[in-house]
Amino acid sequence: MASQPPNTGEVFDICKIRRLVELMNEHELTEIDLRDADFRIRLRKGHDTVIAPMAAAPSQMAAAAAPSAPARPADKPAEDKDAAYIKSVMVGTFFASPSPDAPAFVKVGDHVGPETTVCLIEAMKVFNEIPAGLSGQIMAVLVQNGDPVEYGQPLFKVNARQ
Repeated sequence: MASQPPNTGEVFDICKIRRLVELMNEHELTEIDLRDADFRIRLRKGHDTVIAPMAAAPSQMAAAAAPSAPARPADKPAEDKDAAYIKSVMVGTFFASPSPDAPAFVKVGDHVGPETTVCLIEAMKVFNEIPAGLSGQIMAVLVQNGDPVEYGQPLFKVNARQ
């Protein structure tokens, strides 16, 4: 009989999650949705490797929910025919620079190319470099350093004609 690993009080085992991500990549899967009693884990892969937020079943979520500050609604960008937006490819925390004492990757007025790293998004203790994905001049930074960001949220406004 196989022995169960000791219960550390954590709902999800990070080693198992990493193994699931490896299996997703190995078998070219875009989504895994697993359920066991009251627990659920869902992993999705989008534009780049993206791990969707994991959640327990509603009964477990209510017990484990901690009070948090309400998320600020994203300001709706003004319409501009020359504007394009660099959007978040994952849920996480936005960081404008590689370290607190380093300059920002980009600032208003900088020109970027598709491969230019514009920020970091931290998700599950992993810092992911986010490329611009387009060419142009940064017109505005739409989020603050340390802000939580959602998938698809505009991060930078770019003049794509520059």
